[in-house]
Amino acid sequence: MNSTNARMFLWLGLVLALWLNYEAWQRDYAPLEPVPQSATATPKTAANSALATEIPGAAAPVTATPPPAAKPAATTDTPLATPAENTASTASTEPARIVRVITDVLTLEVSEQGGAVVGAQLTSYPLVKGERQPVELFNRAANTFYYLQTGLAGAPGAAAPTHLARYRADATEYRLADGAAEVRLPLTWTDATSGVTVTKTFVLRRGQYRIELEYAVDNRGSTPWIASSYAQILRDDKPVERSMFSVESYAFKGPAYYNGVKYFKIDRSKVADAELPREVTDGWIAGMQHHFVTAVVPEKGRAYRYSLKTEGDQYLLAVAGPALTAAPQGSAKFAETLYVGPKLQAQLKTTGPRLDLVADYGRLTLLAEPLFWLLEQAHKMVGNWGWAIILITALLKLVFYPLSESSGKSMAKMRVLGPRIKNLQETYKDDREKLGRAMMDLYKREKVNPLAGCLPILIQMPVFFAFYWVLLESVEMRQAPFMFWIQDLSSKDPFFVLPVLMAGAMFVQYKLNPTPPDPIQAKVFMIMPIFMSATFAFFPAGLVLYWVTNTLLSIAQQWNINRRIEADAKKAHAG
Repeated sequence: MNSTNARMFLWLGLVLALWLNYEAWQRDYAPLEPVPQSATATPKTAANSALATEIPGAAAPVTATPPPAAKPAATTDTPLATPAENTASTASTEPARIVRVITDVLTLEVSEQGGAVVGAQLTSYPLVKGERQPVELFNRAANTFYYLQTGLAGAPGAAAPTHLARYRADATEYRLADGAAEVRLPLTWTDATSGVTVTKTFVLRRGQYRIELEYAVDNRGSTPWIASSYAQILRDDKPVERSMFSVESYAFKGPAYYNGVKYFKIDRSKVADAELPREVTDGWIAGMQHHFVTAVVPEKGRAYRYSLKTEGDQYLLAVAGPALTAAPQGSAKFAETLYVGPKLQAQLKTTGPRLDLVADYGRLTLLAEPLFWLLEQAHKMVGNWGWAIILITALLKLVFYPLSESSGKSMAKMRVLGPRIKNLQETYKDDREKLGRAMMDLYKREKVNPLAGCLPILIQMPVFFAFYWVLLESVEMRQAPFMFWIQDLSSKDPFFVLPVLMAGAMFVQYKLNPTPPDPIQAKVFMIMPIFMSATFAFFPAGLVLYWVTNTLLSIAQQWNINRRIEADAKKAHAG
């Protein structure tokens, strides 16, 4: 028997399983370039990291005074690097206060030292479903720090409000008032020598994770004051413990940027720091992790210098803008846009050019983006992501129906011809050449093309992989409930009911197809449902729901085709 269709299904199932396991293996065991360290090296913390004092003023470079030697920390909660002595006349020996800005969706923590963002609680996103502790994006711990630093860099040797300078806030808490659209946090820096005052303002809006950062420079001195704005993401980004049973192991974590044309994820084990800096207009930088992102979007239409520096597990991804001048008795303004929060594509699209690409669908973005849009529209109608998955799976099945019907007819005809093919195999069991000619003559007489089912299957596989990345990467489905025991479509089925249903459905589908003549191949086909369901058991429940739905629809379609083909065969035989 020429079982091309059967073999095609077998190979595609194996390819799928191998691909999913290869993805996990790559994250578990892919070799990384070792970072040489001495046996007595001091662990890098925020206090002693050279990256913490970097000031990337491209147009008006500043050489920061190195901070004093780090002292042993009394606790794991360590302050930012000690300010350089020449960065601000407002330097104080008092500890820098942390100012909280509270909106309906975000609690932002900003240090008076440099106006750095050192904490962000996403109050609408619990770390664990059903618990109160929210996801936090920044970290002041000594050896796992994560900051968003911003500032203005002045001329060499001149005082400037960098991220090492001391600002002053009027209060330690700002809260979005009932009915108000926005809340503003102003921080003030003054240099008595130059007569310059800078007001650095964070603007947060209701329901938004986009943050506007504004600088207002007031030069009351007698000489021009030149500065350039910059923003940088500083993170101690230790490798994640990889596991094929962890959904987060499949998501990119690390620095990324957009150069106005193309989106780049930076593998720090392979990309040298020298490959970035470069001049970019209308781009952005981002610190990535699964479902959440920190991004900086420079002013539109201005060329910024992008740079990357690494030190062990730490990275410093920065943008620095062109120099602007505040004339004597004059003023100047600088601005950037920040994004701190979940990868909500609707908000990302309005924050920066193609910032929605941080919802990383990989090489299948062109297919995944319209699939997500369809899911989003279905969700608006039914209000449940699980039912949205079912509806879009049915829609895709309808779109591919003409193609899959041709495959189904081929399988059904092969099933009807099964007894005759078996007779040919027994007749020519000692002469494979005659068997091949006899089978080809039979296919020709009965107008059966054993290759007819290959193309539809191959066309549908990229759609499946795109659907996989949509379900994996879209934060909109994080902790989204379906019904009954499925309360988080982005996590595995807690009771493995869907994988069991998947195995049962695949077995029924196997029984509807022609039985392979090779006993070994037949056994492999019988084992395949168990193998596939075991592979999918730890994958997001939403993906398994898609597969079960698709398989059930395929069963209904194949059963209907088999019924029609068998009825036609009986009529032809009776005639």
